[in-house]
Amino acid sequence: MISQFFVLSQRGDNIVFRDYRGDVQKGSAEIFFRKVKFWREDGEEEAPPVFNVDGVNYFHVKVVGLLFVATTRANVSPSLVLELLQRIARVIKDYLGVLNEDSFRKNFVLVYELLDEVIDFGYVQTTSTEVLKSSVFNEPIMVDAARLPPLGPASIFMQGTKRMPGTAVTKSVVANEPGGRKREEIFVDIIEKISLTFSSSGYILTSEIDGTIQMKSFLTGNPEIRLALNEELSIGRSGRSIYGSRDYSGSSGSGPVILDDCNFHESVHLDSFDVDRTLTLVGDIGKRRLMLMKGPVLMGFCKLDASSAILNQVPPDGEFPVMNYRMTQEFKPPFRINTLIEEAGALKAEVILKIRAEFSPSVTANTIVVQMPLPAYTTRVSFELEPGAVGQMTDFKESNKRLEWGLKKAIFLHKYFQIVGGSDHTLRAKLTFSQESHGNITKEAGPVSMTFTIPMYNTSRLQVKYLQIAKKSKTYNPYRWVRYVTQANSYVARI
Repeated sequence: MISQFFVLSQRGDNIVFRDYRGDVQKGSAEIFFRKVKFWREDGEEEAPPVFNVDGVNYFHVKVVGLLFVATTRANVSPSLVLELLQRIARVIKDYLGVLNEDSFRKNFVLVYELLDEVIDFGYVQTTSTEVLKSSVFNEPIMVDAARLPPLGPASIFMQGTKRMPGTAVTKSVVANEPGGRKREEIFVDIIEKISLTFSSSGYILTSEIDGTIQMKSFLTGNPEIRLALNEELSIGRSGRSIYGSRDYSGSSGSGPVILDDCNFHESVHLDSFDVDRTLTLVGDIGKRRLMLMKGPVLMGFCKLDASSAILNQVPPDGEFPVMNYRMTQEFKPPFRINTLIEEAGALKAEVILKIRAEFSPSVTANTIVVQMPLPAYTTRVSFELEPGAVGQMTDFKESNKRLEWGLKKAIFLHKYFQIVGGSDHTLRAKLTFSQESHGNITKEAGPVSMTFTIPMYNTSRLQVKYLQIAKKSKTYNPYRWVRYVTQANSYVARI
């Protein structure tokens, strides 16, 4: 049960606001933004996703720069509300095609209509785009794709040698193409987020991959979809290391993939998964199964009364996760980070940062940022890049004593700066202190953290071998697009 829902911009502007119960003060959006903007509690620089102010619980998630917020005075499950906010954002994106201030302001009436159907008096009714189609009738006003910011190389979808820009997936799932026809196509993302910690000597202390296979469907009629994964896919740890036993040069090869655990969307049928590692998403109404539920139940955020009937969900319209998985098997990291810090005279020290791309030269990485906390008494930092380095930026954040080395959205001749696999990049930084160090300087600096995006590469080597769609006719041949993206979740090197 929630009391209010609102969406704020990065500046704190109230884009959407809906009060469902009237038991929380009207100025809650301003109170929330001021609290988040100037959060300094418990030594943290960023506000947690859930906090309490004067008896009001605030829940928030950040989606593409927008803050989706819910408030309540009740003691509700934080995970449920946070998942609800993510699902609301996904539903709105399905309808609008893209989430930004411009699309919200152009579609106020549609967004409020969606919110009234999703939540009634603070209780969730449905978060299914498919169900909402029968009760939401406003047409979205689309944002011109030319006005969207450049998405970079990581947004490119592939179909064999064909390429499709990422803006293609920003279409609304309910709007038709010009001429009244709908282009039949389906997009599949394999997104992996890496958490990895290096010791000061370069050994891997912890490593984990959180991955998801995400699908966005623009198919009409819910045809049967078969998605085949690696045949050598195992679920559950075998206790053996696969590090060094495979070629890690890219993401196109095959080999054993060992996942710790995984879960699937409710529309996925696993009848043949144990045999040939194929996931089947069935849309035929004759294959749906009717179940009778006893007592109140929360399924897909729909509260149902006794003896309510539920139909197994078919593959939903819009964006949804087909499979989530986790892997803690040892793997070769995409980047190596080497750091050296040593005193260079009275009140001075020098830092040498070196990153090496461990993947194939055919793969490139972008939007890279390296950060390193410096001693609290650092007053000035001067930087020295490699000869011929272009598109890189360096900065010393004096407020929090942090060094930043960025290749983030660096544009040179209208192209994103990229790090090619197998290359090395080095940064030297000369530090000036206001006082002498009274201990080991390495204990007062670091650790080094890194964020990055590597398109068309995945560390686990999980592959979509083929994507098969049941034919409605001999001429039916929808477009199929696949994209692999690897990102850093927590990539840290101790000094």
